[in-house]
Amino acid sequence: MPLRSPSQRFRRLSASGEQPQSPWLVTYSDVVTLLLCFFVLLFSFSEINAQRFQTILSAFQASLGVLDGGRTLIETKPDMQGSGDWELKDVELYRPELLAQLRDVYSRVRDFVEERGLGASLQVDLNERGVTVRLADAVFFDLGKADLKPEALRTLDEIAVLLKEVPNHIRIEGHTDNWPINNERFPSNWELSTARATNVLRYLVEQHGLHPTRVSAAGYGEYRPLMPNDTVENRARNRRVDIVILRLDLGE
Repeated sequence: MPLRSPSQRFRRLSASGEQPQSPWLVTYSDVVTLLLCFFVLLFSFSEINAQRFQTILSAFQASLGVLDGGRTLIETKPDMQGSGDWELKDVELYRPELLAQLRDVYSRVRDFVEERGLGASLQVDLNERGVTVRLADAVFFDLGKADLKPEALRTLDEIAVLLKEVPNHIRIEGHTDNWPINNERFPSNWELSTARATNVLRYLVEQHGLHPTRVSAAGYGEYRPLMPNDTVENRARNRRVDIVILRLDLGE
């Protein structure tokens, strides 16, 4: 026996003289049937690409600074961000060329620092965002101040040569320890960290010609420490300015 739609059955009942109960149910049933067909067609035409979805999600999270736990380019300890011994993770699945370029930048920066003897003032790390050149606070700034020391300018002169050669976007990030500061110039560590990052950025742009559209600055105060602020040594490590050579897709 062939299947009939609710409206066909209604017409058959009407032709036979029978009166269907609750006539509104016929229209309702037709609507539900059409909706079901509509969604079945949508599903049949769709192509679910889980890898593409994960790619978009990861890129969106990274652009906001939200990192998915356990998904990094390298396996690191909490207090050791980057070592050169890194395993390819999610990024390799959808854009392996990003990792190749990032690895090349990391090698070039590391070799550059070693050749120029800058290891005492710079630390180079490789992490999920890119290559971080970490500037030691004691070398670059006096405690509680944002003015660059003369030796800091010489170091920036050296590293600027390499920064001009890479196409990546560069973000300058200032950090402090948790000791409070409150004076006329810096009401809090927010202002201090931001002023330090901005001074580094301005020097690179004004003195070395880095294009302003390629660089940005941010101040995080004491809220992104490398180590717990429980010793003099740890607080010194947390006081820093990071020059982050961002992964290419994070600067698009």
